[in-house]
Formats: sequence, structure tokens, C-alpha cells
Amino acid sequence: MRILVAEDDLASRKFLSKFLSQYGEVDVAIDGVEAVEQFGSQVEAGNFYDLVCLDIMMPKIDGYKVLEVMREIEGNFEVPNEKRVKVILTSALNETESTLDIKASGYDGYAIKPIDMDKFTALMQKLGLLS
Repeated sequence: MRILVAEDDLASRKFLSKFLSQYGEVDVAIDGVEAVEQFGSQVEAGNFYDLVCLDIMMPKIDGYKVLEVMREIEGNFEVPNEKRVKVILTSALNETESTLDIKASGYDGYAIKPIDMDKFTALMQKLGLLS
């Protein structure tokens, strides 16, 4: 599995990267611009991510805009639906799913920080990323 962790907080980034490395190759981005650049270059090269963990509150470009641009990139490169990346939004904000639905579209799951690894693993299973 190929994973991109887009997280500006060093502790959260290290924690998620270490946890997810047991499931595959993990790349990291420290802000929204870097996340878009890495995602776009990988899609252009035909190397699709299976999962993106995307922090909502990031410098330069927030997670909502990053998600929007990622979905546009997939559309521009005509990525088939079965190859579209699964996106789990992460945030320290205790937003409700209905609030997220208004602000973001195209995400597949949501995790509140501090992340509960059992719930996160269950979410990955629900999304078909783990058997």
C-alpha cells in the first residue's frame, strides 16, 4: 500500500507515519502545497496512492482545498474510480460529519486527534484498505 501523510505537526506526522509504515510505503508532506505537489507528481507518473491522511488545518493551503485539488488532479488524469485515493481527514477540531460534508467533498473518512489507533484501523478496514 502507498500512503501519503499530509500533516504539519511533527509529533502527529511521526506518529501516523510510524503506525502506517506497518501497512506499506509512507511519504510525508509538511504543508498543503507539498501535499498537492507530491500527490500530483505521483499521479502523473502513474504511481497512485492508496491512502492519504490529510490534516484539515495546515499552512499555505488547508486540507479542504488540498482535497479539492487532489480530486481535480485525478479527474484531469482520468484516474479510474477503482484507483482513486481513499482520503481520511484528520483534525484536532471536534467537527461533526455534517459540518465536514458542508466544507469538504470527496473524503472517505474522518479521524479526530489524538487518533485512536483501533478506530483508525477499523476505518481502514471499512474502506477496504486492510483485509
